[in-house]
Amino acid sequence: QVEVVESGGGLVQAGGSLRLSCAASGRDFTNYDMGWFRQAPGKEREFVASITWSDGSRAYTDSVKGRFTISRDNAKDTVYLQMNSLKPEDTAVYYCAVGFVGGGTMRGIYYWGKGTLVTVSS
Repeated sequence: QVEVVESGGGLVQAGGSLRLSCAASGRDFTNYDMGWFRQAPGKEREFVASITWSDGSRAYTDSVKGRFTISRDNAKDTVYLQMNSLKPEDTAVYYCAVGFVGGGTMRGIYYWGKGTLVTVSS
């Protein structure tokens, strides 16, 4: 049984930092890409960042470039999202995704985590 578990969400003041983690287990994830999406109340889920299995290529949505950094430990099937200079508009539930990357986003999602809440106060 596949399990994708996020951790690291919480409450932080604007300008602060937070580090999210996502661990996948239950199968062989060789060649699977991983990434992060987020969804704020009343809004659609949006792509945030991704990283490939093969060469660690990274992609970000424009609003987080220069502030967020995605990284991956293939040996542990774990992906991280380091979030710096956080803004109130970053407030959302952040979801880990396992699938494949294409065209600057994740095109196919095979597995989702249940989400972790990030709240940024002003």
